[in-house]
Amino acid sequence: MLLDIKRNLFKICPAGLFSYGGDYLQNNQAFKSALIMEGGAMRGLFTCGVLDVFMEEQIEFQGAAGISAGAVFGCNYKSKQPGRAIRYNKKYCNDPRYCSIRSLLKTGDLYGADFCYRQLPDLLDPFDRQTFAQNPLEFYIGATDIKSGTCLYHKCTDGGARDMTWLQASASMPLVSRPVAVDGHLLLDGGISDSVPFKYMESLGYNRNVIVLTQPESYKKKKSAALPLMRLMLRKYPAVVAAMAVRHEMYNRQMVEIKEREEKGISFVIRPGKALGISRTENNPNELERVYQLGRREAQRVLPQLRRFLAGPLAKALPLC
Repeated sequence: MLLDIKRNLFKICPAGLFSYGGDYLQNNQAFKSALIMEGGAMRGLFTCGVLDVFMEEQIEFQGAAGISAGAVFGCNYKSKQPGRAIRYNKKYCNDPRYCSIRSLLKTGDLYGADFCYRQLPDLLDPFDRQTFAQNPLEFYIGATDIKSGTCLYHKCTDGGARDMTWLQASASMPLVSRPVAVDGHLLLDGGISDSVPFKYMESLGYNRNVIVLTQPESYKKKKSAALPLMRLMLRKYPAVVAAMAVRHEMYNRQMVEIKEREEKGISFVIRPGKALGISRTENNPNELERVYQLGRREAQRVLPQLRRFLAGPLAKALPLC
């Protein structure tokens, strides 16, 4: 099973979905820029700070892809709503409807699905679906199919109910979330199978990519201590357990490959200088603001280099195949 997970290749699935797991980088392409966002729960507030600076400075891309928090916070980039993600996180971080053990016990979801993906975007801090739909930016999100253990991708188009269900799936952390049913699949957090979807975007022809990470360069992921519990709780889905068993290997390999792209000038990477030191379920508004401001400062610091990267000639693609 582990060998199957490591060897799975790029596939096109029904209904416009995609699964990707192999090394692939197209050569000799025209300029095509993408914004690629790692997840990381509340570490994602660092990404929010970066994206808000991008919007304020009119840094634009042709495509974007996010996983987990990178998806649910990154969608505000397509809807052109700077400040929205940090605003609602600070306002509702202590609301039990948003994130709480009570929600987990009552609904099976640590982050309340109805509150996060219906009440919040529809009523409490409205998500601008009209701007989202009109923005030509192609926005992709990834979630893990628990039956196959592979990452499926969905192109969000209108920010409607189907897109919101995919966003929920992308950010549904194992053990503290129910699998999400959408488009004939049962899905959990996309980070299980593809932590940073840079290869997926390369497979679509995006060759000038800005990658926003939420861990410092020195970080090395370790095997999950919760794996024995996952084997018990997800025993009906051995493929997703197998994916979790090698997730640390996948993540660390991705970081090596991203660094290689950064050094060759193929990708531009924004990451925190040191560990953000924030809980995955942080409910202190001051801590959320601190991490958000770190993202803003880092984006402002690298802005001149970023503009040169986006305007300069294409670097030669790495021979990865």
